[in-house]
Amino acid sequence: MSLQNHIINQFTDSIQTKQDALAELCELIELASQRMVDVLLNDHKILTCGNGRSATCAQLLASSLLSQFERDRPSLPAISLNLDSTALTAIAHDASYEEIFSKPLRALGQSGDVLLTYSDCNHSPNIAKAIGIAHSKEMTIVALTGEKSDSVSELLTERDLEIRVPSSSAVRTHEVHVLITHCLCDLIDQQLFGGAS
Repeated sequence: MSLQNHIINQFTDSIQTKQDALAELCELIELASQRMVDVLLNDHKILTCGNGRSATCAQLLASSLLSQFERDRPSLPAISLNLDSTALTAIAHDASYEEIFSKPLRALGQSGDVLLTYSDCNHSPNIAKAIGIAHSKEMTIVALTGEKSDSVSELLTERDLEIRVPSSSAVRTHEVHVLITHCLCDLIDQQLFGGAS
């Protein structure tokens, strides 16, 4: 197979996964955006976290809400629990890697906030601990997952919202998570500020 055929296969697989996700997840993405807007309108905040590639999604969401997505507008309260490398490494060293999100969430999270988690694989004990803390604080949880994220899915309750990408590929799941993140930012802007950018 030529290198160009590999490129074509990557694009084709990505497009198909996005089409499958659109068919299954449109309503859930809308609902997630509405929950996030409700939280923001009630003077609460959005906290987010993920591992590896998923950490980039958490940072993308927080930075887009704090700064801007596609329009100039007031900053919105969002915190990526991935941002402070000194705190992350201190917690991992002094407690355990499983605590890197739950410890700051204990300090920063409040009832009425949203915890938005990203997981594209099935081994996320630090995400699991964060979900437990969020439940204890009566926070809203929105979990972006994939077909290999059962360890996260099993922790969610009927009050939580899971947006599960229909793919077993971590790479394809991550690509759709980025697109969903863009959708959420756009929908939040539309609902809070209206009109075109």
